[in-house]
Amino acid sequence: MTAPPTPHPAHGELRRRWARTVHHARDGRPADPGAPPDDRYADDLLCRWAEPQRRYHTTDHLLAVLRRVDDLAGHAGDPSAVQLAAWFHDAVYLPDRDTNEERSARLAERALPELGVDPARTAEVARLVRLTATHDPAPGDRDGEVLCDADLAVLAGGSEEYEAYAAAVREEYGFVPDDAYREGRAAVLGQLLALPRLFRTPYGAERWEDAARRNATAELERLGGRNASRG
Repeated sequence: MTAPPTPHPAHGELRRRWARTVHHARDGRPADPGAPPDDRYADDLLCRWAEPQRRYHTTDHLLAVLRRVDDLAGHAGDPSAVQLAAWFHDAVYLPDRDTNEERSARLAERALPELGVDPARTAEVARLVRLTATHDPAPGDRDGEVLCDADLAVLAGGSEEYEAYAAAVREEYGFVPDDAYREGRAAVLGQLLALPRLFRTPYGAERWEDAARRNATAELERLGGRNASRG
């Protein structure tokens, strides 16, 4: 039998966050009688985020995204939906699959009704999770802007932080040969840099846009994909 992962140092904080988020997402209503306890879902999600194949998409990433959503929450139309989407957005993560966002969204669609979250908010959470496949919310999609900005904020880190992030992503794709990885990673960075704006919230645009573009462009050049940054 596989031993459970060692709890993350922020495990207690994350469980408290989950409880508050679910409470707000139910509009303060108690759980339905006979429903599974809320913390069962928190533990399941935290186990998923601690899976051994993860190097960047880890509990640390979940916590960072949740904290960035806190910074941006005033821009969101439904902060509870965005917080739930942050919990679920990489809950299913296998580096060799291209269905992670879809499977994560479906997980939310199964779990949230059991938690007593209403159908409209459940649908919004699932939509937001699927949006992280492109990080390209439509104009006026304030919830999408908040989640995508929070997820991409890692691009705006200091040089050492960014290098650690890039190295962790490479570790997740350790099964991919170097040439193929460079080509695929360059394509991802090129697609991001081709967006008119990486960050759509006023906070993200002001604080993260320039640094993120510098970091991503520098990585792209290291990969040998200088021209891809020009769209």
